[in-house]
Amino acid sequence: MVSNTKEVALEQAIQRRLTGLTTEELAGQPAPEGHGPFRVGLPSDFDAEYALDTRLFWEFLETTQGKELAKLKARNPGDWQRKILERFDRLIKKNGVLHLLKKGLNVDDAFFALMYPAPLASSAAKVHENFAANILSVTRQVRYSQTNPGEEIDMVLFVNGLPLITIELKNAWTGQTARYHGQKQYRTGRDATQPLLQFGRALVHMAVDTDEVFMTTKLAGPATFFLPFNKGHNEGEGNPPNPNGHKTAYLWEEVFTKEGLAGIIQHFVLLEGKATDPLAKKTLIFPRYHQLEVVRRLLTHAATTGVGHSYLIQHSAGSGKSNSITWTAYQLIETYPAKAGIPGAKGLDQPLFDSVIVVTDRRLLDKQLRENIKDFSEVKNIVAPAMRSADLKSALENGKKIIITTIQKFPFIIDGIADLSDKRFAVIIDEAHSGQSGLAHDKMNQAMGAGGQDPDEDDPQDRILAAMQARKMRGNASYFAFTATPKNTTLEKFGERQADGSFKPFHLYSMKQAIEEGFILNMLANYTTYKSYYEIQKSIADNPLFDTKKAQKKLRAYVERSQQTINTKAEIMLDHFVEQVVTPKKLRGKAKGMIVTQNIESAIRYYRAVTKLLAERGNPFKALIAFSGEKTVDGVTYTEAEINGFAEADTRDRFEDDDYRLLVVANKYLTGFDQPKLTTMYVDKKLQHVLAVQALSRLNRSANKLGKRTEDLFILDFFNDVEDIKAAFDPFYTVTTLSSATDVNVLHELKESLDQVGVYEWQEVEEFVARYFAGEDAQALSPVIDMAADRFNNQLELTDKDKIDLKIKARQFVKIYGQMAAIMPFEVVDWEKLFWFLKFLVPKLQIKDPDQDMLDELLEAVDLSSYGLERTKLNHTIGLDASGSELDPQNPNPRGYRDGDPVKDPLDEIIRSFNERWFQGWSATPEEQRVKFINVVNSIRSHPDYTEKYEANTDPYNRGLALEKMLQDVMLKRRKEELELYKLFASDPAFKSAWSQSIEKVLMERV
Repeated sequence: MVSNTKEVALEQAIQRRLTGLTTEELAGQPAPEGHGPFRVGLPSDFDAEYALDTRLFWEFLETTQGKELAKLKARNPGDWQRKILERFDRLIKKNGVLHLLKKGLNVDDAFFALMYPAPLASSAAKVHENFAANILSVTRQVRYSQTNPGEEIDMVLFVNGLPLITIELKNAWTGQTARYHGQKQYRTGRDATQPLLQFGRALVHMAVDTDEVFMTTKLAGPATFFLPFNKGHNEGEGNPPNPNGHKTAYLWEEVFTKEGLAGIIQHFVLLEGKATDPLAKKTLIFPRYHQLEVVRRLLTHAATTGVGHSYLIQHSAGSGKSNSITWTAYQLIETYPAKAGIPGAKGLDQPLFDSVIVVTDRRLLDKQLRENIKDFSEVKNIVAPAMRSADLKSALENGKKIIITTIQKFPFIIDGIADLSDKRFAVIIDEAHSGQSGLAHDKMNQAMGAGGQDPDEDDPQDRILAAMQARKMRGNASYFAFTATPKNTTLEKFGERQADGSFKPFHLYSMKQAIEEGFILNMLANYTTYKSYYEIQKSIADNPLFDTKKAQKKLRAYVERSQQTINTKAEIMLDHFVEQVVTPKKLRGKAKGMIVTQNIESAIRYYRAVTKLLAERGNPFKALIAFSGEKTVDGVTYTEAEINGFAEADTRDRFEDDDYRLLVVANKYLTGFDQPKLTTMYVDKKLQHVLAVQALSRLNRSANKLGKRTEDLFILDFFNDVEDIKAAFDPFYTVTTLSSATDVNVLHELKESLDQVGVYEWQEVEEFVARYFAGEDAQALSPVIDMAADRFNNQLELTDKDKIDLKIKARQFVKIYGQMAAIMPFEVVDWEKLFWFLKFLVPKLQIKDPDQDMLDELLEAVDLSSYGLERTKLNHTIGLDASGSELDPQNPNPRGYRDGDPVKDPLDEIIRSFNERWFQGWSATPEEQRVKFINVVNSIRSHPDYTEKYEANTDPYNRGLALEKMLQDVMLKRRKEELELYKLFASDPAFKSAWSQSIEKVLMERV
């Protein structure tokens, strides 16, 4: 006899674990009690109209609340059950099952608890007895549909007859997966209009196989959105091997327990939305596995080890930190010591912590905490702000259990904790979302005589540590630090010390896992660096000696901050943004960009350049600037509010408006700024270490409603090398290999290979594209695609290997062209046409066993080969190392002036070497450049359009267009004698822009 590896075997394994028996073993006989924590439910007891296991529903009420039932039986002897069911049905349709499980059911003068809550350590014996009376059950093959009585859900979990979780089971060993088939079954094979599957009637719907679990709280047909409920493996998606069974056994062994499910219902599941909103407009939040795990681990550790510990929770963006912090804060209030005598314990019947302090700069978290506490706690007003140590004392005296403060006010709260030594505190630090409020720090700097520094530059982790290290910490507080990017000092302060002396986070949810699970996008998938070229000429006659390194650095800084250089870069940025983001209407016309500059002065200069260029184009959209404090540039003092025209506090909200598409920053908003519409970033600033990760991660927020995809993201970097960015991300973000920029000539080769097979005729590609862009009905497009697909699938009789080869090439073509089209300095129309044709054809190309994920993984794994579009451009997908990274502690050695003679060169030599390094695009000598430049200027002045369309034209926008056309004409005429100059002009946007601006400057002097 061989092993049973069919789907039913998985059903039986789960049922046996939960009940101690299987339906097959019972053979139709009633199940005896006491074999397991769950009872065996019978499909015949399920009422599809009310979505209830009526036998267990009535058994629970009769057994536990007979007196309340008697009230209704006495007055309604013939139809008391109908009366209860109708009232139940009306309220569950209005409020959902979560509300009824928590609040119970009122019928006339009777009240029924529909689930008894799990007891606390201080609860009376009656509370323990009531909780034990809850009936958990599991029913297989539930016939849920009133219209199609034969349709079945594989498994449903109930409490007291009310459905909690529906489950569709699949078995990878039989070629069926939860990731594909289970989700598809819920989306297209299950009727979500039936009571059991209506929103709010069950807490969650799960697709489960032996390897993975996926969940959703709202079934919406094909639009249903599933989230993974997996542990993660190798800091990525999926689940680790289980030496004792299936990879997903944690679901029925750890999660589906009586206490576990009660805890999820009481302390985790949230129904978000306005009180006045109908149920259908609300959102039901069920915790993801890592959220459930981290909160439970923190609570268990605190309960067993007491007060005085520090915890580092390294959770990436996309981990749902707001909810994790909310759940942790609320449940820490009700955490009791597991045993007497642990540090901070005042007794087994008293909570371990008097108060929970949440340190955050996230405005939404304050609101979220207040609203969610209403759902969890019988006592409503237990949340209060505290900005001074006196506020902390006052809040405690007024019975406030959760106290919210900011990172700026944290030092005062630390003082208050020390003063209140008889109290016990849990301090939750939400470090990662700060970086918008440096004004108080700036004023302190000015008072101390340390002006001139960007107040937003101060690192929030450093501020937290400074506040803690400046004071002797008492044992009356535990610290829970949430961050995506812990520095070495943060690890040392909050991390868990290992036996070998190293420090590790208490809990990890990595960026790799967040990206693989689809909660954030890979912002490094389309990274382009822009090499700067300069030509510096000596303006003094003598030739003094300079320290070479310092001189080179100073020369670069000089060029970078000049308005002319900034104007050139701003034009390149705006050209790209308009052509590749605004005009194609990315994110349905709502996509936004951020310009990251070196400092506040640069930010102001960039803002001036961008607004001037926008004005010349008729102001198609607006830009904003963000910085703290005041800054004087060219003798004028600026503030953010004065430039933008409204209060600094409104910038974040105003940027949400569709009118504003670009935000210019120096350091402000580089951390803690969640704007899902951001798709594009232009970087002109040195980014390294934590700042690089935090800044570039502004792009990774998903926006499913706007269809935001990884292909929509684009970073144009004028300052950093790809290697530097990779080095910054590796410690915090683990993925696979570095896939360098793409040789676009591979598209020629791919097209040639695809053309030769004969799956499509070129006139079919032409016809499809013409019809598609003419907006014809999809029915007119299908025959063209279907004909080509049928050749591939049947007529050409291709071997399986040939089919796989062609599909890989087609997918590679779509992938590479999709990434490169945004930055190629030329157009190949045939590539564009084939891209759109293949985009619709590829999904219809059938290969052997198409339902398996293996091929898709293979296709997605196609690497891009190395290529630089121009010598100034590198388009990279930056892959990161999957191995864990180890940071070094701070250098213990004292620092000072380093001895040794600096290398000194004459100024001429420094300028020469600088130009060699930064201006390699043109071999002409400076004098030759000058002659060529003057010749071009004279040719423009001789152009027939010069006087009428340029010199006499008062409209700056039209004058600019005229100059662009004249310059193009002149350069075309001179291309034979000035081939090198023409190549630079035609293929290098940076050179063209600088060249054009310089010519315009000379012409304007005369105009």
